[in-house]
Order: sequence, then structure tokens, then C-alpha cells
Amino acid sequence: MGNRGGALHSRNRQIVRPYASRRWITCLLEFKGRRRSVMSPGHYTELFFLDEAVALAAGHRPCAECRRERFNAFKDAWNRSSDAPAPDPPSADEIDLELHRWRIDRRKGKVTWRAALNSLPDGCFVQIGDSSYLVRGDSLLLWSPAGYLEKRLRPNDLTVDVLTPEPVVRCIRQGYIPEIHKSALML
Repeated sequence: MGNRGGALHSRNRQIVRPYASRRWITCLLEFKGRRRSVMSPGHYTELFFLDEAVALAAGHRPCAECRRERFNAFKDAWNRSSDAPAPDPPSADEIDLELHRWRIDRRKGKVTWRAALNSLPDGCFVQIGDSSYLVRGDSLLLWSPAGYLEKRLRPNDLTVDVLTPEPVVRCIRQGYIPEIHKSALML
């Protein structure tokens, strides 16, 4: 589960905006016994993802409260991926500021970028035609909201649109391993 910094919905539970702030996070479904009604008026809008790899591709990062261990691993990988790693890892605000530039463009469209498919690490998402795929080993796994549907061989000579923001890809290259839905293991 995740959110984009606040309420994206109206009192009638209609989505009225794509985000409320640059704090886009992924959270645990259960944490300290907290209970919520989905899309409660005046509260943040809950977003649900198949897995962490999808959330990362959407531009989210691990929550610093309920997913503290994952957040620390992410920010350590973020720091290692920098041209000049700092003595102290970056704060959530610093990560969010940089990551936000890689999420949406000025027209509020998703930012994508081009890369050689064989240069991308496991856990990234790419778009080929009208379909989205998870990069995993020598394969591409076709994504659907319900799970990964099929596995196909990853071509070596293809340049693709990358859906995962470039700074997140750098984190994955530096050892951050996105959590993947169990359906990926069944293919």
C-alpha cells in the first residue's frame, strides 16, 4: 500500500488529483494494529500495488516509519549511487525532492527514459508496446494488476522505455532488491 502525500479524493471518493505532495511512499498493509477506512474524507488516499517493484516504478519509496528497515536500505543504496556519496545518507526530504523530478513532467505525464534492455538490473519495469514488464534475470514478466501473467525471453538488442525512475534504477544497481509478488516465482 502507499500514498502520495495526502488526500487525492473528494468527499464522494472520486480521485480529483494525481498527488498531494512529493512524499510518495509505500507502506505495510498492517502496522501496529492501526485500522483505516479506505478513502476517508480528509485523510490520505490509499493506493494499492501488486508489489514493491510496481510501487518503485510508479515513483514511490519505502516509508520511513512502517518500513524503516527497507527505507534505510533504500537510502543507503541511494547514497552509494551518488557521484559523491556523503558521510551521512540523505534524508527522506532530499530523496523525495530528487525523485519527484523523475516522476512527472510539467504536463503531469509520467517521466520515462530510454535504455538498452540488457543494461537494466532485475526489479526494473519497462514498457514494450502497450505492455509493462518486470525485468527478472534473462526474462521479462508481463505485468497485470492481479499478478505476472507470462514469462518471455529478454531480448539482448532492444532499447526500451524504462518506467522505473532513473534514480531508483541506480539504487537497484547498488544492491537494493525490490520485493516481488509471488506470481513471478510461478512462471
